[in-house]
Amino acid sequence: MPSRKFADGEVVRGRWPGSSLYYEVEILSHDSQSQLYTVKYKDGTELELKENDIKPLTSFRQRKSGSTSSSPSRRRGSRSRSRSRSPGRPPRSSRRSASASHQADIKEMRKEVLEVKLTPLVLKPFGNSLSRYNGEPEHTERDGLPPRNTEEKFHLSEESRYISTQYSLRPRREEIKLKDIDSKEENIVATKGSTLWKTSEEPATQTKALEFGGVPGAFLIMLGLPAFLFLLLLMCKQKEPRLLNFPPPLPALSDLWETRVFGVYLLWFFLQALFYLLPIGKVVEGMPLTDGRRLKYRLNGFYAFLLTAAAIGAAVFWGLELFYVYDHFLQLALAAFTSTVGLSAYLAVRAAGAPPAALAPGSSGNAVYDFFIGRELNPRIGTFDLKYFCELRPGLIGWVVVNLVMLLAEMKEQNRAAPSLAMILVNSFQLLYVVDALWNEEALLTTMDITHDGFGFMLAFGDLVWVPFIYSLQAFYLVNHPNEVSWPMASLIIALKLCGYVIFRCANSQKNAFRKNPSDPKLAHLKTIHTSTGKNLLVSGWWGFVRHPNYLGDLIMALAWSLPCGFKHILPYFYVIYFAVLLVHREARDERHCRRKYGLAWEKYRRHVPYRIIPYIY
Repeated sequence: MPSRKFADGEVVRGRWPGSSLYYEVEILSHDSQSQLYTVKYKDGTELELKENDIKPLTSFRQRKSGSTSSSPSRRRGSRSRSRSRSPGRPPRSSRRSASASHQADIKEMRKEVLEVKLTPLVLKPFGNSLSRYNGEPEHTERDGLPPRNTEEKFHLSEESRYISTQYSLRPRREEIKLKDIDSKEENIVATKGSTLWKTSEEPATQTKALEFGGVPGAFLIMLGLPAFLFLLLLMCKQKEPRLLNFPPPLPALSDLWETRVFGVYLLWFFLQALFYLLPIGKVVEGMPLTDGRRLKYRLNGFYAFLLTAAAIGAAVFWGLELFYVYDHFLQLALAAFTSTVGLSAYLAVRAAGAPPAALAPGSSGNAVYDFFIGRELNPRIGTFDLKYFCELRPGLIGWVVVNLVMLLAEMKEQNRAAPSLAMILVNSFQLLYVVDALWNEEALLTTMDITHDGFGFMLAFGDLVWVPFIYSLQAFYLVNHPNEVSWPMASLIIALKLCGYVIFRCANSQKNAFRKNPSDPKLAHLKTIHTSTGKNLLVSGWWGFVRHPNYLGDLIMALAWSLPCGFKHILPYFYVIYFAVLLVHREARDERHCRRKYGLAWEKYRRHVPYRIIPYIY
């Protein structure tokens, strides 16, 4: 095992990612497996750096004393010196004394200039916030324009050079006026700092803290979630799903497994894989990875949805009985779970040989935990991205197909000529949600699932099992437990759904537009807080109301999905309860991630936007 070069607690100079600038940092820890040092900058930012990105302080001191080319005064003096002796030149001793004094002044100036060069020039915000260097306002001339002499800008004390970033809360339309003034200068800064543009749902550094209760919690979740899923489905099939009847009668294992059903599920999975590989839809780049690369993704989820609808319509026309899905619903759930375990095992085996740059920030090195959380960030077979495919294809489109099956099953089980209004509302609401996700497929590329979490059992089970079989719980419940909804009540439920959808879609659209182009004139009215990473935090618009307005809209929509089922049982409301817990937990993960990434800027943001999801969940 190679020995480490720097010790914990040692103060050194660390290179800022994406630039050639070094700043004073403290060594916090060293990972012997990845050979990365966790360092802390003076503004509180913690990052992981390679050993060749860290230099001892002595190397910079040697440069200060040995450099002779950084003094403008010396260069000007050498050019003006005459080779012939001047009759009026003072005596040699006086010249030596003056020269010594002059050299001392030059060294002092050189020291100051070199110190200035080590200040975070790359942190200068651009586009949507006032020009700042290290949180200190630029000196301005009498006409209000920033000076062109860079040395005049940075006469800062040792302490003030590391003060955390100050913040501009002016409307962005006022700040954009400065863009034309410093456009050339800002383009240079933008080029150097382009890899620093990240979002709160992007990976920052590989964290050592284990989530979900660590290894014991991950192990219990992997055992408990599948069992809980089957208990919920069995309760929904009961005629009287009372809590007094819990647990429901358990079927024999032989009744839960059928090879033919497993084949049907695999056929569905590979059909969606085939649609994913079709060369239709535009190709876009994802967020920058730790090594600066951007993976390419083909956006054809909505086309896959249309092709699936056409294929199912053709199959029904040729005599396919969709009631088969309802009749073998538990067996299909077990088939999906079995496929998930197999996929997770494959991901764990291939991740064992993955390079460190391909690993997710949350991976730990523990086999059990990494099997659950996922070790590899973007596992691909050629250009086939396994995580991206599973996020939107088999489970999400399968959710709509399951809802359609339940609608037909309700008509058959209850001898109805038409589906109930409650079933129509549930199908319509959830169909809108799925179509919206597929239509805005590109927004998925900036989410925490894609940019931060590895692909393991957690995401695979959620995408392939939990979504199609739990998110369809309201429709499954209504098959055997009808509920008549009046039109006035239906109107109120529809209004609630539309309210949640407007909040959800507008908030997500504003966020994604800001991520794609922070200098968009359409966003000029928004106020921001600049951070030391180069990222600006929105504190107005939808994102000034609460920290996660998209979560709020999602939660309102979830309630609207459950209300058509009535109030006879809590089962249809399980999704709302689960979803509220999920969002609160995810928000807590975001909070820890952003506090570690943005430091004092995040504390400023929390004061401006105090509420997290809704005012009473804080």
